[in-house]
Amino acid sequence: MNDLAPTERFSDRVADYVRYRPDYPPALLRWLQDEHGVDAGWKVADIGAGTGISSRLFLDAGHEVVAVEPNAAMRAAALEWLGGNPRFAAGDGRAEATGLDDAAVDLVSAAQAFHWFDQDAVKPEWRRILRTGGLVAVYWNSRRLTGTPFLEGYERLLLDHGLDYSSVSERYGDDGHMRRWFGAGFRGMARFPHGQRLDLDALRGRLLSSSYAPRAGHPRHAPMLAALEDLFARTAVDGRVDFDYDTRIFVGVPE
Repeated sequence: MNDLAPTERFSDRVADYVRYRPDYPPALLRWLQDEHGVDAGWKVADIGAGTGISSRLFLDAGHEVVAVEPNAAMRAAALEWLGGNPRFAAGDGRAEATGLDDAAVDLVSAAQAFHWFDQDAVKPEWRRILRTGGLVAVYWNSRRLTGTPFLEGYERLLLDHGLDYSSVSERYGDDGHMRRWFGAGFRGMARFPHGQRLDLDALRGRLLSSSYAPRAGHPRHAPMLAALEDLFARTAVDGRVDFDYDTRIFVGVPE
């Protein structure tokens, strides 16, 4: 089992996270703009921003972004990557206690880290920091589990070698859960295809960026990497595998 607190689970995985974790599809931002009136004038609080992957999405669209991230190593990586942008700031805070002022932002962005939050405690905090008319957007990349020999083999690999893979994967809410979480404040959802084409080195780094992947020295580490290399050899086409996702986004103001 991995006994680290959620805020510390990625401290020794930052380099792999920066290099190998996926970004988010541009269609997600266009949907926020077209369907929900989000524009570059909206200030964004990116909660659980990690190394800044989700923050970069909004910075590139012209937004002012304040990243809230409790993990010091990940926050430092975000500042190294994005700190030269005058529209970016990062602070030490938690999803349930952001440290932001009342009515400070127009959009609360919660991406891949959402499943680690106390999903009841964040509601009053996020309503507090939102300006009138603001929105909460919760979104993440869901890896496809079936559809190709690689995807199905990768899922089996995680079940066989991951430390607490099943319990972590169960933390992601399905569509019904997210609708209930927003309650009467739910405004809409969308789903977009997304993916990465990875060579063996990138696939290895993508695996090791996951909190449930055993690190070097753990008895499951070497067998896991051997199984990964075997899976790659059996399923790669032209030296790459397709790591496919569905990116899901839910928008509203939680009641």
